[in-house]
Amino acid sequence: MNLNNFIQQFIILAPPFLFALTFHELAHGYVAWNLGDPTAKNQGRLTLNPLKHLDPLGVIAFIIMKIGWAKPVPVNPMYFKDPRKGMLLVALAGPAANVLLAVVSAVLVKLLLLMIHILPMYILSPVANMLVASVWINIMLAVFNCLPIPPLDGSKVLMGVLPPETARIYEKLEPFGFILLLVLFYTGIISRIIMPIINLAQSMLLG
Repeated sequence: MNLNNFIQQFIILAPPFLFALTFHELAHGYVAWNLGDPTAKNQGRLTLNPLKHLDPLGVIAFIIMKIGWAKPVPVNPMYFKDPRKGMLLVALAGPAANVLLAVVSAVLVKLLLLMIHILPMYILSPVANMLVASVWINIMLAVFNCLPIPPLDGSKVLMGVLPPETARIYEKLEPFGFILLLVLFYTGIISRIIMPIINLAQSMLLG
């Protein structure tokens, strides 16, 4: 890929990627706040300002590997009436937010195509490309985060439904989760697991 193509691709991908990450983390913090935990709010994380949520390593990973992440929103389950249920709901909020954004983006793509004879192509084309990218990015984030590997959201959902003793044992894997993710990524296992789901969801939304 030459520099010109890279810049064009970056311009198309950066806005939906930043918004997807921001909305994902905001959803975590908002649900936690509604369940009684003010931690994210007190740290200024209940915001759509992407600078508050960006993890530089996650952004670099997205540029290189097309899989990225944001800085996790701080959550203190001690504020919840039922910590296990609270953490489960907070964990589900992020992927659910991305699914919502993917659906909204797909609907906007279809509406935009109805205006193909109204809007000039220099406006229609980049906006449509960003919305199509938004569908893919949000599906990717939702599916990737649902993997039951610490510290991804899927691991917290799994710990919320496992018996308490089993959940505590599983939680001890968290320090090794990032290494496991890297191994699974570079061996291609993650791609083989999530890409069929992503492609199916994308074809359903945009087909």
